[in-house]
Amino acid sequence: MENAWIEMVIIGAYIGVLFLISWYVKQRAAGSTENYVLAGRRLTTPLITVSIVGLAVGGASTIGVAEQAYKVGLSAGWYTAAWGIGAIVTGLTVAKKYRNMHMTTIPEIMERYYDRKSMIAGIVCQILVQLVVMSLQYVAGGAILAALMPQIFTPVTGMLTSAVVFIGITLIGGMWSASQSNLLNVTLQYMGITVAAFLILSLAGGIETVQLNLPSATAFDFVGGVGVMTIVTWIVVLVTVNLSLQAIIQISLGAKDVRTARRGFVIGGLVMLPVGFFSAFLGVVAAELYPHISAMTALPKLIMELNPWIAGVTLASLWAADVSTACNLLLSAATLYSHDIHKRFINPSMTDGQYMRVTRASVLLLGLLTLGFALTISGIISTLMAGLSLMASFSVIVLMTMYAPKYCSRHAAFYTIVTSVVVLAAWMAFPAVRILPHVIYAEWLACGSVFIGISACSQRAIKGDAPELDVEAVEMTPAQH
Repeated sequence: MENAWIEMVIIGAYIGVLFLISWYVKQRAAGSTENYVLAGRRLTTPLITVSIVGLAVGGASTIGVAEQAYKVGLSAGWYTAAWGIGAIVTGLTVAKKYRNMHMTTIPEIMERYYDRKSMIAGIVCQILVQLVVMSLQYVAGGAILAALMPQIFTPVTGMLTSAVVFIGITLIGGMWSASQSNLLNVTLQYMGITVAAFLILSLAGGIETVQLNLPSATAFDFVGGVGVMTIVTWIVVLVTVNLSLQAIIQISLGAKDVRTARRGFVIGGLVMLPVGFFSAFLGVVAAELYPHISAMTALPKLIMELNPWIAGVTLASLWAADVSTACNLLLSAATLYSHDIHKRFINPSMTDGQYMRVTRASVLLLGLLTLGFALTISGIISTLMAGLSLMASFSVIVLMTMYAPKYCSRHAAFYTIVTSVVVLAAWMAFPAVRILPHVIYAEWLACGSVFIGISACSQRAIKGDAPELDVEAVEMTPAQH
């Protein structure tokens, strides 16, 4: 009973601190919608770093990795490393190009260079993918709270509590809340995972004892458990996602300048590389100590064996990692609706104050919608990989627009996005079409072929040229687009 009170105090204090941070930065988010959705384009390198780490290292990169490691071993940690590789690639390649396009959302590129139907298709796909990814944060958040305080929370009530915090923090301070909260979340998360790994190793009797009682021959194999093909697939998927997912690009656009954006992404990517392997290690130890529990509860169950104060802080920081991921995803999905649907089609003449209210209302409604998704999801990483594969179409379009605009046709973008949806639907519905190792390869092959084929056959060039790499311009506010 004493432990329960300790855990309640810790999680209650953590929630309180997160909301205090949000209220503290609320004034920064006030004044204009750009302050709310892009932090006024004033984020520094540390804030960009913790924002991209906070977005990537959430439920899938901790609870999800430990869940998979419980089954296959240490190689599950490559999932988080793949996120890091994707962030580094983005920082070194397209971050500057995005800034020079003076845009707020990915679908905005579709309309500016292609046509309106491409933009609409892009909005639908981007919002859908981000809501699926966000729903995984509810699942992981519910699992953590249920493990932390089983007397109070079930996985379902844990999801509901997580939803209140995710939505509340985003409503209050937008991107300023997400980025400032991440300074605390990411710091404690990394400290918690590292300390937990060393303490649990000692609790299990040391590395030699763990090796003697490994649940499988590949448990400590850095590659063999999931296999080379799966690792390569994760890297391909997550490089694809980093190049074109709205939530990630929105962080880059919030930086105060191009150099800050690039540096923040590269440092963030490097910081991500080791944390997945710590989570995977804990999943392996959990498989040895608790061979008959649910794999999804492996990491929370193991951490609860520690000193109640250490366990409470560690699990609270893991839960807060879900907060940081969910806030960015929720804000970007709301931005897509308010900027690209409501402002464009429903009320083009709305004032900035109305724009802000619509964005906040979108945060609330989309946050509630994801609860329905969360209640139907099972495997975290497998679900994530399928949903994120839709980003291949956006990556093809964006890369061609940026680097080979004279070879792009105005008709190509819409049919490329439609192709990505058809490929994913066929892959999931008809096992006979699965001749490639993963749907992401089918997506790249099909989307690339459709885009290049239509561009070769059509004579209608895109509406404008991509920005030059050496242009450093002052960004426009959403109201100026």
